[in-house]
Amino acid sequence: MKTRIALAQINVTVGDFAGNVAKIVAAARAAHSGGAKLLVAPELALSGYPPEDLLLRPAFYTASAAALADLAAQLKPFTGLHVIVGHPLRDGSDNPANGHGNANAPIERGVPPVDTFNAASLIVDGEVKGTYRKQDLPNTEVFDEKRYFASDPQPFVFELDGLKYGVVICEDAWHASAAQMAKAAGAQVLLIPNGSPYHLNKEAVRFDILRARIRETGIPMVYVNMVGGQDELVFDGGSFVLDAQGALVAKLAQFEEATAIVEFDDGEPLPAAIAPEQSIEAQVYAALVMGVRDYIGKNGFPGALIGLSGGVDSALVLAVACDALGADKVRAVMMPSRYTADISTTDAAEMARRVGVRYDEIAIAPMFDAFRGSLAEEFAGRAEDATEENIQARIRGTLLMALSNKFGSIVLTTGNKSEMAVGYCTLYGDMAGGFAVIKDIAKTLVYRLCRYRNAATTFATRDVIPERILTRAPSAELRENQTDQDSLPEYEVLDAIMRMYMEEDRSLAEIIAAGYRVDDVKRVTRLIKINEYKRRQAPIGIRVTHRAFGRDWRYPITSRYTEPVE
Repeated sequence: MKTRIALAQINVTVGDFAGNVAKIVAAARAAHSGGAKLLVAPELALSGYPPEDLLLRPAFYTASAAALADLAAQLKPFTGLHVIVGHPLRDGSDNPANGHGNANAPIERGVPPVDTFNAASLIVDGEVKGTYRKQDLPNTEVFDEKRYFASDPQPFVFELDGLKYGVVICEDAWHASAAQMAKAAGAQVLLIPNGSPYHLNKEAVRFDILRARIRETGIPMVYVNMVGGQDELVFDGGSFVLDAQGALVAKLAQFEEATAIVEFDDGEPLPAAIAPEQSIEAQVYAALVMGVRDYIGKNGFPGALIGLSGGVDSALVLAVACDALGADKVRAVMMPSRYTADISTTDAAEMARRVGVRYDEIAIAPMFDAFRGSLAEEFAGRAEDATEENIQARIRGTLLMALSNKFGSIVLTTGNKSEMAVGYCTLYGDMAGGFAVIKDIAKTLVYRLCRYRNAATTFATRDVIPERILTRAPSAELRENQTDQDSLPEYEVLDAIMRMYMEEDRSLAEIIAAGYRVDDVKRVTRLIKINEYKRRQAPIGIRVTHRAFGRDWRYPITSRYTEPVE
C-alpha cells in the first residue's frame, strides 16, 4: 500500500507559540492537499529550539500545553492526517497528553529534572493520540539538555494504513538503543524530528550516523530538521529520507523552508527530488545570511549599521548584510583617520556603490586630536603605543553606537575568529556592536567566502567586493605602514594552530609535531589564553564550526595553567 509522508522543514521562533502553530498548520494544509497521510515537524517545533532557561519557568509549559491544544483544534479539518509535532512537556501540567495537574508548581533548580521532557506528540483528527519522550539528551558542544529534561526510555510506535511507525528525537538517532527499541516494538519506518544546528561538514556526519542506525535495524528513516537562525545557532534543514539499505532517496535544500512529500510503498520510500550538494563556501555563506536575517528580523531591528574600513572583513559583512536584508536596510559608515590610506576610502566607497547602500564618511581626526590633547599631561614622557591605536577604534565604536541609538539599527561587528582568538581587537572599539557576523569565520575562510560571493551565479549581482580589497595586505590602519603580520603570524599558520588547539583539542606537542614552529605555537596558544577576558565581553555571533568561541568554549579567565610543549 502506498502512503505519502510530508516533511515540514520550517523556520520557527523560540516562544512564538501562535506563530509556530501557524507555521505547522500551513505545512499540514499543504501536506493534506498533496495527499499526505502523515506530516513530521521538527523537534520542539511548537516552542522553538532551544528555549534554554525558559524551560525553568512553569508558565512556559502551560503556554506550550495551550498551544498544543490549539494546534490540535486547528488540525481537525485535515481529516485523517497524522501529525508528529515536537514540544516541551511537563508531566502533570494542563496538557492534553497527560491529563490535568498543577502547571504552576515550581521547578526545582540544581537537581536532575524528573517531570519535564523534550517530547513529540501524535495528533490525529483534533486529538493528541500519544506522546514520545526523548531518551538520549545531548550535553556536549552547544547542547545542555540534561539541565532541563528528564529521559524516558520508552518507545512510541503507532499504526497507519497497516504500517507501523516509530518516533525518536534527534540525539536518540545518534545512539543505538532508541532505534532498536522502536524496531523491537514493531516499527517498520523510523520518524526523526530534529533541531540539529549547522556546522562545517555536519551533513556528512548526519548521513553516517543514520546509516549506522539502518545497518542495525534494517528499516528506512525519515529525518526532518528545522531551518532558521536562533541567536548564535543556525539550523540548516537539509531534511532527508533513507531507504532500508541506507540509500538517499529524497533530500530538501539546506537553508530554505519547504514542505516536501515523499511516497512510500509498503514501507519503502520511492525516489523523490534530491537537492544538489552545496560547496562548503556556499553553505557557510548561506548560514551567515540566514543568521543575520533571522537575528535582525526576529528581534525587530529596522536595519543594520556597518563600519566599513576598505578591508576584507567589513566587506564580507556588508555583502552578507545586503543579501540578508536588502540594501535599503543597510547603512555603511567609513571613519577615516590620518592613517587611513586613500585606497581604503576609495575601495569602501566603491563597494558601497556596487551593493547600493547608503554610505557616509565621518572623519575621526578631530576627535582623536581632542582625546590626545585631553590626555597629553597624563601621557607626558611616554611614547605612543597601542593606547593611541585603541582610542581610534573606540572613537569609531562610539560613533557607530550613537547612530544605532538614534536610528534603531543594530551595529554588526566585523571581527573574524582569528582576531577574536588572539585578541587582535579592541574592547569597546571594533568589538562594540550587537551581533558579530563573522565571529566564527577564520581569516583564511573570510577570503574564500569573498571569492565565492564575487563568483556566485545565484545572486542578482556579482563582483560586489572590489578586487583590491582581496589582494592588498590586511591592516588595521591605526599607525603608519601597519599590517596585521607586524603583530601576528601569517594567517595560514595562525588559523591552523587555532583550529588544532581550539577546535580539535590537540596538545601543543601534537601541533608542533604537525610541522609548526615551537615559537608560533606557544605564541598563538598564549594569546588565546590571555584574551579570554575580551571574548567574554564580545557580542554573540553566528556559529559555523563545531566549536565556536561562546557557549561551547568555556575556559576560565583567571588561570595560571600553562600547557607544556612536550
